Amino acid sequence: MQTIRPLFKSSVLACALALASAPAWSAVADSSKAKSRPAAKATPAPKAPIAEPVDNTPLNEEQIAVAPQVHAGDANCEFKNKVTVTPDPENPGRFRLQFGKLVYNMVPEPTTTGAVRLEDKKAGVVWLQIPTKSMLMNTKVGQRMVDYCMHSAQVSEAQSAALSSAQEESNPKPSGGSSALSSGAADKR
Repeated sequence: MQTIRPLFKSSVLACALALASAPAWSAVADSSKAKSRPAAKATPAPKAPIAEPVDNTPLNEEQIAVAPQVHAGDANCEFKNKVTVTPDPENPGRFRLQFGKLVYNMVPEPTTTGAVRLEDKKAGVVWLQIPTKSMLMNTKVGQRMVDYCMHSAQVSEAQSAALSSAQEESNPKPSGGSSALSSGAADKR
């Protein structure tokens, strides 16, 4: 029994030392793991769409005349994009256009073609609205940002244009010979 006792004491002492040094070894192991991994990048919090300060230069008569023609509201675009045009309540005749997280202060500009044109000259962005679709263009790089945007009024306009086109195709126009006969018949009376 005397030979077992020193062996037992040394075993207990070895276990006690192992338990005492375990936190130190785990700290060393954790620090070596932390050094081998790259640090995670901090992601910024999402920002709410903020527009640039509004240009308060007065609008001329032509610009004011264009404003009622602008389709305000949501326009669904290609690739499930959406553009929202809202009148600026603080600046009559001006509009705020939101595309994704981008917000632009738009001013109506007269055109010779009859298309409605809203422009944010500072940002270099143009919203073009024709009867059957609209598009948002970046004039600084000369590219479309989004195309085939349709407001509900444009959807109904496109449907009526397609319907009238189909009706014209189904009703052929009279040829030149039949109109000559009808005009000759009118002369005989």
